[in-house]
Amino acid sequence: MKNTLAMQQLKKAYQDDALEVAVYGASPVGLIVLLYEGAIRAINQAKVLMANERHAEKTQMINKASDIVEGLRVALDHRHDANLSLNLEDLYIYVKFRLGVANMKNDPDILDEVANLLGVILPAWQEVAKTQHAGEASRPQASV
Repeated sequence: MKNTLAMQQLKKAYQDDALEVAVYGASPVGLIVLLYEGAIRAINQAKVLMANERHAEKTQMINKASDIVEGLRVALDHRHDANLSLNLEDLYIYVKFRLGVANMKNDPDILDEVANLLGVILPAWQEVAKTQHAGEASRPQASV
């Protein structure tokens, strides 16, 4: 039993370190991708916890997803492509609202709905990140 706990702690530490490396090495768009993935992962974990009637942990995961979505919302830059940023803001507000309803009603279908909404947009952010990365890789590197 103790070995299992130790292995879980090591796995979590590794995951935390891997996430930290990913965050520090990510571009701003890469961070958005990580945040979307984190929100979707938290929503999916909440759904499993909901099915297992682990309400306190479910609420923590829903709150985590909601916090991530709020972070995405406040990070929007309305000076660049105001129409897009306003549409994203509306989406983020809606997702947060629906997460609250899913939490109160213990409704896994609502969790599926919001995970799907974020999942539809995620590939666009991934493509932007890939395009930016390819553009940076093709630039000549300055010598030191």
